[in-house]
Amino acid sequence: MNQTILAVGAHYDDCVFGVPGILLQAVRKHNRVVILSLIGDYTAWAPVKGRAPQLIETSLRLARERAIEMRFLNYASMQFDANAETRRAVAEIVADVKPDVALMMWHRDRHPDHEAAAAISAPALRQPGMILGREGVRGAGRIYAYDNGPGHTIGFEPNAFVDVSPEWPAAMEWLGQLMAFLHNRPYDPKSPDASQAVKETLARYRGLACGAKYAEAVWATGAYPHDIL
Repeated sequence: MNQTILAVGAHYDDCVFGVPGILLQAVRKHNRVVILSLIGDYTAWAPVKGRAPQLIETSLRLARERAIEMRFLNYASMQFDANAETRRAVAEIVADVKPDVALMMWHRDRHPDHEAAAAISAPALRQPGMILGREGVRGAGRIYAYDNGPGHTIGFEPNAFVDVSPEWPAAMEWLGQLMAFLHNRPYDPKSPDASQAVKETLARYRGLACGAKYAEAVWATGAYPHDIL
């Protein structure tokens, strides 16, 4: 049966950097894929000063071109925390999307937004009905945490690996196009962004750990079979 996959990040690019191969593989397998970014207000973020609405529009368009739905909440960076309001906001999305599989950020990170996103996501994905006070609202059947690269994530020890080699060119193009907008320049596949180089290094390393050319790794929060899709 087809599944619904919900990937949660703090920023517009967290899922696109963290698990693009897994998300594209899920689409290829005819699953529904939804990305939720908690931060949807970029008006005060210097790299896109004056272009904040275009950042959202570009993110939505790039996801839509890949048959992925993307949603944003209205929080701004460093202006939200794990509390009843934010947990409820994410729980509302969980109740609406009804994910079978969820991907969330790893809980230890050098970026406070990432740690806050993880602290908010964990209860909202597990117990949305309790948070919302509604019967019949189920949490995600399986929840996996993903890392966001060596510059951010701390102490991540994956216990499941996904071979994303077939999806790799498309994953790199997605990330590259998004970074091209960020830097306000045309996308040039022959001139990769620094984030693409980091992601490729990480994916090759994960691949070496599991015998694939390129892989993405996650940490299963429960005792799940490791064929996550």
